[in-house]
Amino acid sequence: MAFLEFIMLQGTTPAGTTGQMELTLLDLAIKGGWVMIPIILLSFIGAYIYIERYYVIRKAAKEDQNFMNRIKDYIHDGKLEAALALCRSANSPSARMIEKGISRLGRPLQDISTAIENVGKLEISKLEKSFPTLATITGAEPMLGFLGTVIGMVQSFYAMSQAGNNIEVSLLSDGIYTALITTVAGLIVGILGYFAYNNLVVKVEKVVFNLEATLTEFMDILNEPVKKEH
Repeated sequence: MAFLEFIMLQGTTPAGTTGQMELTLLDLAIKGGWVMIPIILLSFIGAYIYIERYYVIRKAAKEDQNFMNRIKDYIHDGKLEAALALCRSANSPSARMIEKGISRLGRPLQDISTAIENVGKLEISKLEKSFPTLATITGAEPMLGFLGTVIGMVQSFYAMSQAGNNIEVSLLSDGIYTALITTVAGLIVGILGYFAYNNLVVKVEKVVFNLEATLTEFMDILNEPVKKEH
C-alpha cells in the first residue's frame, strides 16, 4: 500500500491539489531506466521476425488450384520436361516437392515418396527459420521486465536507507518508475510475442497439411497407370 500512496502523491501539487501529469512514451521509457533498452530492441527484432515470416509463410500457403491437374496431364502424356518446367515456374514448396518426385520417376514408389518427404521437411524448416529466436524473445521480455522491477525496488530501498528519517516521495519515485514501467513493458511485449509466435505456428501447420495433401495426390497419380493396366 505504501507504494500506491507514493504514486498517488506524485500526481499532487505542493498545495495539496490534484494536478495532471502528462508523460509521453519517451518519458516513460527514460524513467524505466537502462533495462528499457534491451526490452525495446528485442521488441523491434521480434516485430521484424514476425512480419518477415508472416509474408514468407503466406506466400508459401498460396497454391494454384490447377497445378496438380496440369501435372497429372503432363505425366499421363509423358511430358515430364513440361511438368518439371511447370514446377520451376510455380516456385512454391509444393512445386519443389513435386519436382523432386518427377525427377525420381522410374524408381520404386517408396523411394519417390521418401525423396518428396525429405524435400517437404526442408521446406518446413525454411519456413520455421527464426522461430527459436522469436520464442526466446517472447520468453525473455517478461524476465527483463521483472529484472527492472528488482532493480527499481533496490533503488527505492537504497534511497530510503540513505534518507534516514527524512524520506521524501521524490527520493523513491525513480525506483518505483523503473519497477513498474519495466514490468508493464516486458509483459506487453511478451504477450504480443506469444500471440505472434502461435499465429505463425498455426500458419505453418496449414502449409504442412497442404504439403501432405499434395504428396498423397501425387502418389495417387503415379498409381493410376498401374491400376488401369489391370
